[in-house]
Amino acid sequence: MSPSVDQKLSLHALIALVVGSMVGAGIFALPSAFGRATGGFGALIAWTIAGIGMLMLAFVFQSLARRKPELDAGVYAYAKAGFGNYPGFASAAGYWFGACLADTACLILIKATLGLFFPVFGDGTTPTAIVSASILLWTVHFIVLRGIKQATTINTIATFAKIVPIGLFIVVAVAAFRSDVFVLNFWGDEEPTFGNVADQARNSMLVTVFLFVGIEGASVYSRYAKRREDVGIATVLGFLGVLCLLILVTMLSFGVLARSDLAALPSPSMAGVLEAIVGPWGKIFISIGLLISVLGNYLSWSLLAAEVMFSAAQNGTMPSFLARENESRVPAASLWLTNTVIQTFLIFSWFAEYAFTMALKMTSAMTLLPYLFVAAYGLKLTWTGETYEGDGRARKIDWVCAAIATAYTAGMLCAGGTKFLLLSALLYAPVTILFVIARREQGKPVFTRIEWLLFGLVVSVAIGGLYSLTSGDISI
Repeated sequence: MSPSVDQKLSLHALIALVVGSMVGAGIFALPSAFGRATGGFGALIAWTIAGIGMLMLAFVFQSLARRKPELDAGVYAYAKAGFGNYPGFASAAGYWFGACLADTACLILIKATLGLFFPVFGDGTTPTAIVSASILLWTVHFIVLRGIKQATTINTIATFAKIVPIGLFIVVAVAAFRSDVFVLNFWGDEEPTFGNVADQARNSMLVTVFLFVGIEGASVYSRYAKRREDVGIATVLGFLGVLCLLILVTMLSFGVLARSDLAALPSPSMAGVLEAIVGPWGKIFISIGLLISVLGNYLSWSLLAAEVMFSAAQNGTMPSFLARENESRVPAASLWLTNTVIQTFLIFSWFAEYAFTMALKMTSAMTLLPYLFVAAYGLKLTWTGETYEGDGRARKIDWVCAAIATAYTAGMLCAGGTKFLLLSALLYAPVTILFVIARREQGKPVFTRIEWLLFGLVVSVAIGGLYSLTSGDISI
């Protein structure tokens, strides 16, 4: 069902979805995260590589939005169109799990931040924290049920609100920037050799993955756009704006405190940097900004998760019950399933030693596979020439963008390590039951021969992951 006129989103609302999805907890932890991994030079290399790789992916999203306007909810639809039903399902399921894990991380961090002032919340996984996070979860659930337009309006307001403390931090850090401190931090307290710098940059690359999750926000909600061309514009503009903020926060911090001091800062480390400049009120100000930021980030991911499942159900990849809408034309069934899974993750967080860190890394692992499918589909279109008839120049440009994006996402997926691939398979294998139900509803064979091989591989990896988990070889 198409959204009504008053549910349509403007360019500004689409940009806010991209920015709101990307700007969350990660940016407030950048100073210590990079301080532990690298010095200034390694950080510049990491941001250059990550920035180019993700910018190319943004260009792929922009190109696909223009060349394949009939494919809504891009992350899922592009994988299915390019590689078949089961890869399309895997993309939708992986992205959905990633969104659920991102929301879980947001809820844990909100309570952990409150725990700095109210010990009863602890690290965000105490019984009190989990109960209060659950109340917040279902409160937002019923807000979203009232309508996508209302929810995105709240998200837009939250997006602008969270930019304020980040902007203030940048202004104050510029004023307090000391070139002598930055020079001392430039090589990361190590010998300026190629090997040392390369190691630092590689370690920093892993930090950047989670920070870019959400770049697809406008593409997922393409069916709500007032103008189709706004989807690609919002993706690129939103990404470039967030990239500038991330680089400024990272590099300015190297000019305020020594790398060892940055590495020792507790989360949110941006608060520690501002406190070192202006005093104790800086910590309180940034903590408030973090709460606003993470709340907005949480709302964005709730919207994206429900929309992907709804769209996949409309196209027959998920069971038909997930395509049900309420009177406000909100994908209510998929929203209920999404928040039930988040609630389950919240309960399991009580048993995880480092629940917040685990949720962040699993989010990255689950969303990189859908990104890889998007980049590969863009590469496939340029290779076959589909939609490029008589437009050779654009085809060459898009081929370069898609090739770089494919190489980048594949490299990041491998760089995450086998642990998260094993844990990801533990989620992919059982959720395949939804794909089986959908295919049975349509009276179609569940898998093709190739898809049977793919599913067999997933099950094998999942069994290996379960064995490693129970034997203690890997831990959560």
